[in-house]
Amino acid sequence: MNRRGIRLLIPILSLFAGISLLSCSKTDPYTPPDLFYYYTSYKVGKNPTTITTGDFNHDTFTDLITTNISSNTLSILLGNGDGSFSDQIQVKVCQEPRTLVMADFNHDTHADIVLACSGGDEVAFLMGRGNGKFEEGPHYPVHRTPVALAVADLNGDGHSDVVVALRNDKIQIFLGTGTSEFRHGAQYTYGDTPTSVALSDLNGDEKIDMVVTNGGPMSNAVSIWLGNGDGTFRDPKDYRTGKRPLSATFADFNNDRHRDLLVINGERDSFTTYLGNGNGTFLPGKDSGADAGPISGVTRDFDGDRILDVAIANLQSNDLSILFGKGDGTFHYPPRNYPAKSGPFALATFWVTTKAVEEPGLVTADNGNGTVSIFLHRGLKAVKPLPLASAEQ
Repeated sequence: MNRRGIRLLIPILSLFAGISLLSCSKTDPYTPPDLFYYYTSYKVGKNPTTITTGDFNHDTFTDLITTNISSNTLSILLGNGDGSFSDQIQVKVCQEPRTLVMADFNHDTHADIVLACSGGDEVAFLMGRGNGKFEEGPHYPVHRTPVALAVADLNGDGHSDVVVALRNDKIQIFLGTGTSEFRHGAQYTYGDTPTSVALSDLNGDEKIDMVVTNGGPMSNAVSIWLGNGDGTFRDPKDYRTGKRPLSATFADFNNDRHRDLLVINGERDSFTTYLGNGNGTFLPGKDSGADAGPISGVTRDFDGDRILDVAIANLQSNDLSILFGKGDGTFHYPPRNYPAKSGPFALATFWVTTKAVEEPGLVTADNGNGTVSIFLHRGLKAVKPLPLASAEQ
């Protein structure tokens, strides 16, 4: 599948159509370090759209979970503690699970799940048992097409709350009760086609603030909503992004202890970094490039220089780019690119165990291949995986 011929496999991904093939400048005489290697892939459900890591069974080993939008399932892969994972356990859930986030909603020390069910216009909860299994919890209708989620304690009552981004320019809040039940909170109508939502305290007032990317053609902005501490937010301030921003991730690129932002843009092959001022405002964004069709990004110090780097999954070029930070929100060029499976759609970092003493690995959700792929840092000593029907090179 070449760069210009790739076709997205599911209707909900039409938002990202028309991605151009702008190449980044490679005039900088810089040779990026080769820190990762492809390890193996594991079969999951059809068209995975997100990949989340955690310790679902309390054995200190990192586990994986994907949302599989075309098979209406989740795939759970339990970690073996050596960089490998058990074959998937596929769980039937709601209609078109687009994304998920995890938190302990009922204070039983087990990770629970909330799903954005884009085909069923609802959010669905699964309550963790602590053994890698989950049981069905409540479902709440939303209007309409939930596409993104975030979790934090918005009103300071000690319970996790949920923010849902809806395709019809709305943000819906559900307030947690500390049990398996939720109550409706505020709803906001703003922006143009929200594509992601993220929560953090951006101005140091100990109240959770909200970041929303607006991917519609009338906006192309990231919106900063400062929180009131009671589950509501003030009117937002917009910052221009590249074309069709898809996601926002918090980082500290310049080590000033203020929250910065990484925004992935769905067109023109760019991502944008915003340096935070520490008061909920940001400097104008700086655009950078990786490869063709960036769709998901994560930050981590991969080379041990105490400066954050960025990993980007590129949907069109079917590869993974690592860009090494300069410490000011910009990056050395060229990036280090690694071939990936068809349609790398989501990306996460992980440590093999929760003790986090080894170098971080990376995992992609391969939308076009129905797999997850493991890339290990060369500092990791992983056990060679046994030949499996579900692992294809």
